[in-house]
Amino acid sequence: MNKKQKKVLIRIVISAVLLVILSQLPIEGWLRFALFMIPYLIIGYDILKKAGKGIMNRQVFDENFLMAVATVGAILLGDYKEGTAVMLFYQIGELFQSYAVGKSRRNISELMDIRPDYANVERDGELVQVDPDEVEIGTVILVKPGEKIPIDGVVTEGSSSLNTSALTGESLPRNAKAGDEVISGCINMTGLLKIETTKEFGESTVSKILELVENSSSRKSRSENFISKFARVYTPAVCYGAVALAVLPPLVRMLFMGLPADLGTWIYRALTFLVISCPCALVISIPLSFFAGIGGASKEGVLVKGSNYLETLSQTKYVVFDKTGTMTQGVFEVSGIYPEGLTKEELIEAAAYAESFSSHPISKSLQKAYGRDIDKNRVSDVTEISGKGVTAKVDGRLVAAGNGKLLKHLGIAYTECDQIGTQVYVAVDGVFAGCIVISDLLKPHAKEAIAALKKAGITKTVMLTGDTKKVADSVASELGISEVHSELLPADKVTRVEELLAQKSEKEKLAFVGDGINDAPVLSRADIGIAMGALGSDAAIEAADVVLMDDDPLKIAKAIRISRKCIRIVYENIYFAIAIKIICLFLGAVGVANMWVAIFADVGVMVIAVLNAIRALFVKRL
Repeated sequence: MNKKQKKVLIRIVISAVLLVILSQLPIEGWLRFALFMIPYLIIGYDILKKAGKGIMNRQVFDENFLMAVATVGAILLGDYKEGTAVMLFYQIGELFQSYAVGKSRRNISELMDIRPDYANVERDGELVQVDPDEVEIGTVILVKPGEKIPIDGVVTEGSSSLNTSALTGESLPRNAKAGDEVISGCINMTGLLKIETTKEFGESTVSKILELVENSSSRKSRSENFISKFARVYTPAVCYGAVALAVLPPLVRMLFMGLPADLGTWIYRALTFLVISCPCALVISIPLSFFAGIGGASKEGVLVKGSNYLETLSQTKYVVFDKTGTMTQGVFEVSGIYPEGLTKEELIEAAAYAESFSSHPISKSLQKAYGRDIDKNRVSDVTEISGKGVTAKVDGRLVAAGNGKLLKHLGIAYTECDQIGTQVYVAVDGVFAGCIVISDLLKPHAKEAIAALKKAGITKTVMLTGDTKKVADSVASELGISEVHSELLPADKVTRVEELLAQKSEKEKLAFVGDGINDAPVLSRADIGIAMGALGSDAAIEAADVVLMDDDPLKIAKAIRISRKCIRIVYENIYFAIAIKIICLFLGAVGVANMWVAIFADVGVMVIAVLNAIRALFVKRL
């Protein structure tokens, strides 16, 4: 508990003790009133103060106003015990709610305890701890075992195991050695590392993630917006309803029935009506459910940018995948070299040099298969043709390397390769020189991930890829994906997603899952964009609505299950709170429910709803 909560607890204890003692004393009249005012003001002075400020600021109708009117009214009717008890139990409920919210915030901050406090920098031969914000790009920092890596960078010296669980939710450590890129937020477990920073602290992964989690509460779901609007209309309505309940029945009794007005009874019922009608359970528990859901997801390495995206994710029925890096590892290896007119070594050399300026995984695999240092001075006039390949002059000879579309585009006749894999056709000086086949490995859990999505109620799984039809069909068949579109350019993927969006109903939502590389247009076009393996990828964190911090496709189904649990809890709270309040309001209006029932309808329902909301934090076993 914080200091403020402890003060409220002390006030609750003092008021409760005084209330019990005064209830037993045989005192009447003004003395009874004066003595009961002591516990009432101890427990309720801040509520009365807030209600007064609300009236002064012309923001009259809130729960403070309802409580102030109900309790002051009860005291004026001589029900000192009930008036004080209502205020006491209301404050108990508020304390519980404040503690629950604080606890869920602490849970999240512990789970996301990745903000580094300092960075070790060597100055004049001494190790100095400085604020990470002060470290410039290119500075060499030292990270000792047990310390957090404060800023993204490249290891220049040392090797170690890194604990990434705070970022990914996975306990398996990752190994890092000289030359490896490392990201902030990981904990160095074994060896001393020297890291050359590649970003400023504000642009590092840890800052991006913390900013994302902190800003998630500003993006409201439809349920939250509904509750906010509902409370704005509902609270004034019940106040006017209470006035009508206090005034109209006595008038009807006097004017039309010839009975005594019995004004005290009807005012008491109106005050009971006010206490019951307080919308705390809804106003507090709905945002808390989303807050806990987003926190629980972040603990599992699933970062959701707002409760609106959590709500959309729960309605997902179509899941569209990019192939490379999402369902496959994106680790391409040359699996076959088929030359025509050249030796295998000459063919792989020509392709590796032509692709040497590209950072695409296929280009890297060609360079890896070549296995020697590339002298880029031998290469000139490099032209990249989107979705087809590259042309370049290597030692003065024009080399073309790419898919079949490239050779057709250049008007070069070629022999089609029938091997399964990504085919790179090579031509030298306008003559077909052979084919290199590159295979991409499936991710270990890719097949399980598709099965898990179908089990979670996803009706259609679709794969989009720029790869050949043969490769795409082979991958889709192995994974059990229901629909596949191959040989697509980046712009074609957006068109395909738009076609799928047009096919589905309004209630069904479409999620696109990509690895964040070249996927930004499709991620933003889908109902919800999910970026996978976003550790260290700024583009993915910026473009997507949901960010999966590691490469495991099983997390997609888990993210959907988390969102559905959260939304289920939200609706449980809405239906439960409204149902109990309607029943108790009716009982209060007809005189069956007294102030004690009203206290349950307000404080009891709020406590139950808050406890239910906190369940959204626990998603480990989903």
